Amino acid sequence: MSTWLTELDADAVAPSNPGPLHAQLGALLRSRIADGSLPAGADLPTEAELQDHFGVSRSVVRQALSSLSSDGLVRRGRGRGSVVAPRGEHHRLVQRLSGLSTQVPAVTTSVLALGPERDETAEEQLGVAEVTGLRRLRRAEGEPIALIHTWLPRDVGDDLARDELTDTSLHAVLRTKYGIALATGRRQVRAVSASAALADVLEVPEGAPLLLLEGTTLDRQGVPVESFRTWHRADRFVFDVDVVTGEEPTAPAATEPAAAPGTGAAPATEPARGALPGAEDLARRAHELARDLDDLARRAS
Repeated sequence: MSTWLTELDADAVAPSNPGPLHAQLGALLRSRIADGSLPAGADLPTEAELQDHFGVSRSVVRQALSSLSSDGLVRRGRGRGSVVAPRGEHHRLVQRLSGLSTQVPAVTTSVLALGPERDETAEEQLGVAEVTGLRRLRRAEGEPIALIHTWLPRDVGDDLARDELTDTSLHAVLRTKYGIALATGRRQVRAVSASAALADVLEVPEGAPLLLLEGTTLDRQGVPVESFRTWHRADRFVFDVDVVTGEEPTAPAATEPAAAPGTGAAPATEPARGALPGAEDLARRAHELARDLDDLARRAS
């Protein structure tokens, strides 16, 4: 019998608990798959082991396993036990303005809420007194993968409708409907645990790890257009980041030209292309220019 199974309280599945027995058993197995106790490719306990440990009938066990199989969490084969199915990861480039609808294939979007809201943080970030709140749920392969909460200025959000935001990109709607082209923004990523409300929407255990991406997006004139927070399931997402060295290229050294005829002084040195003169160089050039002007004034007199 699996070690983790022997450590489970047999009363975790019982008639005294809320919900049908098969649903209780299914939820218990789901949580073990979600927290990694049952990784991809791991063998599930046999039907007989589950029956014996929890004291339930074979039909209860089969209903629970059938539900997991229907959701793509386990694979069942004739003549062999059930195994945890491999789960594909979704990759997102966090430095790109494009959202999940363009970065994750076959993603669907449903609108959960749209209307006026009060959020002091969003109002401050957008520089407005009133905002419209938009809550959307992204799914991939029928499974919820991310919850997006977006705030827009009321003069933009009030004209939006649920049907035009279903299964599409908000940025695309803003571009085609208002001519707003989003150009830049700031993003932050942090790890958070799923609250009861988030766990219910994303179908994960309460306290499960989530990746929170939040930030603001500006148009080409630098005007803030949206503030958002997106909670991603950590068991389904990998955030990719392009890395640069951060080192400035070394400018070639400037060569000192010959002295200008008749002045006895070398003219100011031109900086190398792409290089900015430093404070010492500027001071030297100013001193030389002052001396040249003084010589010119004496000759003119």
